[in-house]
Amino acid sequence: MSDMTNRIQHRILIVDDETHILQVLSLKLRNAGYEVQTAMDGEEALELVNNNPPHLIITDYQMPILTGLELCQKLAAQEETALIPILMLTARGYSLSDNDLEIGNIKHVVHKPFSPRAILAMVEAMLAKSASSRTDIIADKAA
Repeated sequence: MSDMTNRIQHRILIVDDETHILQVLSLKLRNAGYEVQTAMDGEEALELVNNNPPHLIITDYQMPILTGLELCQKLAAQEETALIPILMLTARGYSLSDNDLEIGNIKHVVHKPFSPRAILAMVEAMLAKSASSRTDIIADKAA
């Protein structure tokens, strides 16, 4: 199976209230072969996740209606979405506390501005690790 064929099977949700961030990341990830959905706030993202769970979420921290951290809390509270890996974007100079990082399944925090190429590399690594974790879980359940 080619790398591109494997990627198209992965759906990524990008959540940010800045249109240009959505456009840049969507373009980079779609060009790499991923299926991409976007949302402008955490509430819209939660609805999309509950209707069609993605394999990975990239979310901004500071958004209207429902922040990225609140979105992570809500996803962590639902068994079917608790294990979705999350990449959190934050404004430069803003950092999440250790307690914040324990909420949900936040795997990485990236400060804006960022390199779309670096985000793509993180996405690929996170999806590869997530796939191997799911394989371990399935093997454990079968044993």
